[in-house]
Amino acid sequence: MRLSDTIHLSLESFKNRKSRTLLTILGVGVGIAAVLFLVSLGYGLQQILLERITTAESFLTLDVTPADNKVIALNQDTLEKISRLPNVEKVSPQASFTAQVAFESLAAETAFHVIDRSFFVLNGVLPSVGRDFEANDSFKTVVNLRVAELFNVAPEQMLGKKLRFVVFMPTTGEESTLQTFEVDKDFEIVGLIEEGELPQVYVLGSDVPVLPITEYQFAKVKVSDSKFLDAAREQLLGMGLVVSAISDVVDQANKIFGIIQIVLGIFGVIAVIVAAISLANTMTISLLERTQDIGVMRAIGASKKDIRNLFLIESTLIGFSGGLLGIMMGMIIAETFNFALKLLAQSLGSKPVDLFFTPGWFMLFIMIFSTSVGFITGILPARRAARLNPLRALRYK
Repeated sequence: MRLSDTIHLSLESFKNRKSRTLLTILGVGVGIAAVLFLVSLGYGLQQILLERITTAESFLTLDVTPADNKVIALNQDTLEKISRLPNVEKVSPQASFTAQVAFESLAAETAFHVIDRSFFVLNGVLPSVGRDFEANDSFKTVVNLRVAELFNVAPEQMLGKKLRFVVFMPTTGEESTLQTFEVDKDFEIVGLIEEGELPQVYVLGSDVPVLPITEYQFAKVKVSDSKFLDAAREQLLGMGLVVSAISDVVDQANKIFGIIQIVLGIFGVIAVIVAAISLANTMTISLLERTQDIGVMRAIGASKKDIRNLFLIESTLIGFSGGLLGIMMGMIIAETFNFALKLLAQSLGSKPVDLFFTPGWFMLFIMIFSTSVGFITGILPARRAARLNPLRALRYK
């Protein structure tokens, strides 16, 4: 019997038992949709996190802070030593203080950070509203969304507004007190970022020469190539500094999300197993109903291999169809959730995100997996059908 004849007989069998076949395909489809939906949730959460914490530049950077014992201070001399290390391309420090921020007729205290133009790029931070600092900027500021909330102004309406600062800096020495420095300039808001639970403002160090900054709390160190990260880390640790990298966070996050995806996938696989049991039951019933037909086919020349292939093709087609249906169902449900969440984010004035994300390779894997489940489930009924005695099959009622 030719393969085309076997496929034709399988399709004819589906037509004769439409309801049962469709319900079985639906059962497999629901199981596959569950796997796709749950694993897509894991990938979506992973992508949201990585998009928020990483940029191409941030993978080449190390985070440097002084040790708790402050054996070495993160001052200008230390920064110059770091910049002279082999393969170090850029050093971007941050000094943090508290400031009173004047906005129109209002005033409030916020965190006040002095940075350079490359800080946000190296830190993997992109403004959600407006822009980053540019080359020719003077007396510009970037704030986080908490500042807009603090002054009860929509983020988009904060752009172009002016801020004034009174900065409080601790003095050095045995008795630490606060010095007050008024920055006698208006700073225009050019961008807003999402980072930070408390109100924070960022200005360029070149715009606040009035502040006598002697030490920094934090610095970003960029190397020219990722292959130099480990060597640079060892050199910085040798200087007595505390060093970490965003790649460490990404690696840890990937491990955690890998576990989450496996756990979510297991829940979906349980549904597939239930569907596979239903498919096996359908194929067994089909075998019993078609016992006489099998006897007739054997009597007119069909081989055991032909009968086995007939049942394997039927179960494989059901698995393939269920996988195709499951992918469609899973994608429709996931995209519906994404669309609803985007509408909700827009209504709340937040940045829209895709909570569900499905890689193309995973959809291909799901199709292969579903088809394989159908094939494997059909092996036992196919073997039983092939072993039927033709004479007994003809007499079966």
